[in-house]
Amino acid sequence: MTKDNLGFVAINYIECKEEYVEKFEYLFKTRAGAIDKLPGFRSMNVLRPNEKDDKYLIVSYWDNEQNFKDWTSSEAFIEGHKRGFEDLKLYKEKGLEPPMKSEFRTYRILTS
Repeated sequence: MTKDNLGFVAINYIECKEEYVEKFEYLFKTRAGAIDKLPGFRSMNVLRPNEKDDKYLIVSYWDNEQNFKDWTSSEAFIEGHKRGFEDLKLYKEKGLEPPMKSEFRTYRILTS
């Protein structure tokens, strides 16, 4: 990495309904690990909120933005999120609000 390119960070802000929190945490604790072997992937942290109504943060570190984009359009991404996607589909089929909402934001590392 050069001084001008210290890396790239993607943060997924996830809001879970109370009845889905246990399942959501289970999904991450038993994740497939598909992301771990991808080019440019550095590490990931799953942060649990201290406040009940706050959001989970999934923070992933990458060498660059293209590595992250490659991940989000890969078969590994679909496989890694399969169980959560199935839950979302079931809620939708039942006419229920999704058990979680997700919003991605991305950043470039300025200093380390």
